[in-house]
Amino acid sequence: MQTHTYERDNLLSGDFPLVTRAVTIASGQTLARGAILGNNGTAYVQADSTLVDGSEAAVAILAENVDATGGDTPAIAYLTGQFNERAVGVTGSDTAAGFRDALRAYSIFLEPSVSK
Repeated sequence: MQTHTYERDNLLSGDFPLVTRAVTIASGQTLARGAILGNNGTAYVQADSTLVDGSEAAVAILAENVDATGGDTPAIAYLTGQFNERAVGVTGSDTAAGFRDALRAYSIFLEPSVSK
């Protein structure tokens, strides 16, 4: 049986109901808890607005650290919730604010009120 430890952080920022789901993180990535995720049609990847493979559309927030460098890896993602905008992870020139509206459509709310 695998056990997980919880370290308090500022990722969660409100009391909107959290819904989680087991997802597959695509190989070749090391992602931190709080990464904004897109789905490239096969697996979840860090959302990247410069791509056109489906990963440009933010759809979830990663709930745990994941090392998928050795292959596709199962993980838990938040499908709904209220999150600290300053604690979510983005890549390249993307910003959390840039994904705010897209995530709101999935009942994922980014709040700028809590420092990291």
